[in-house]
Amino acid sequence: MKHWGSALFPLTLLGALAALTFWLRYATELPEIRHDGKHRHDPDFIVSDATLRKIGPSGTLAYTLKAAEIHHYPDDGSSDLIKPDLVYLSAKGPTITTKADTAHASDDNERVDLYGNVRIERSATKKDPATVGTMAELTVFPNDEKAFTRSPVRITQGESWVTGTGLQMDYRMQTYVLESKARALLESRHAKK
Repeated sequence: MKHWGSALFPLTLLGALAALTFWLRYATELPEIRHDGKHRHDPDFIVSDATLRKIGPSGTLAYTLKAAEIHHYPDDGSSDLIKPDLVYLSAKGPTITTKADTAHASDDNERVDLYGNVRIERSATKKDPATVGTMAELTVFPNDEKAFTRSPVRITQGESWVTGTGLQMDYRMQTYVLESKARALLESRHAKK
């Protein structure tokens, strides 16, 4: 009389090896490489001397974006801008202008990263001179009217100046928060009378 246990072990081992072979075939198979150019990061169009305008909910001009060139990339929908110049027009407050050497905008334009000689200028008001901020890079969220940087910053207003590292800005609230290493020289407006 034969024992089924001794015959079952080789069959089980053979089944396990067959399953392992099929698994290895599919695990090591390389995906098919497509050569249609769909996943290349090449611009599908380039616009020179561009001007874009956004109209706000009330029908008034919210902001204007000018650039020497805009390169749009179809693989991720992003855009690169050369010499961007972004102007916020606010009915409630002063105009804010942001300029840089280059910028990268996300596909939905919710985030714009500015690089090189970034300059932000809030126009003068009846009671305050213009405020100018300079930094190496800046991330702007245009629809939220907020921005931040982790780079060193210098802000001037008339004869007064403030320097530091890292900055959080809220254009609507007109608040500017330096994150660290803040130094300042503040001129008294009353001393010049």
